[in-house]
Amino acid sequence: MSKKKKKYYTVWKGHNTGVFESWDDCKAQIKDFEGAQYKSFTTFDAAKKALKGNYFDYVGKNKTFKSELSTEQLKKIGQPNYNSISVDAASSGNPGVMEYRGVDTKTKKQLFIQGPFEEGTNNIGEFLAIVHGLAFLKQHNSDRIIYTDSKTAISWVKKKNCNSKLKRNHKNKPVFDLVDRAVKWLKENTYTTTIVKWETKAWGEIPADFGRK
Repeated sequence: MSKKKKKYYTVWKGHNTGVFESWDDCKAQIKDFEGAQYKSFTTFDAAKKALKGNYFDYVGKNKTFKSELSTEQLKKIGQPNYNSISVDAASSGNPGVMEYRGVDTKTKKQLFIQGPFEEGTNNIGEFLAIVHGLAFLKQHNSDRIIYTDSKTAISWVKKKNCNSKLKRNHKNKPVFDLVDRAVKWLKENTYTTTIVKWETKAWGEIPADFGRK
């Protein structure tokens, strides 16, 4: 059995900031801290260097990406529609600490962010991100489309139901409160926004990706 690689966690915003040597220590700093900023690194030096910099220089940046698809396949898919926003979620564990956000697809400017929440799943986060995006675009009377990399979340939104198997408890109550609000919004509102699957194999990670993989 391969030995699990050690990770170091940089916390830019939290109850305490710094570099932490375990996920439990990192989690203690971000739990119940709205707008927490953190990321894992494979070496202590990299984590320490990142702490001196800006969170957004390390999170959500696409690495140099080279598609493995053929020229013909890439031509068929085409380029992203930049008259759009992109949404994504991140969950440290499944379930685990979860958050989601939406960004401008072209500039990667953050438009909204929620979390981190103590307990959620990636699928729930993706669902909430899409609905938040729909409400955001409707509020701004925008004709932009929404990109997501989650087929599951797209199907949940279409059915106006969050079909998660996660059991409700006191830890995930804030998340399910949002889920209930999202489902209510879907049932009470109409929208013309098109929800589109992000072509990860052609374009790389979605611009809203938290970059914590």
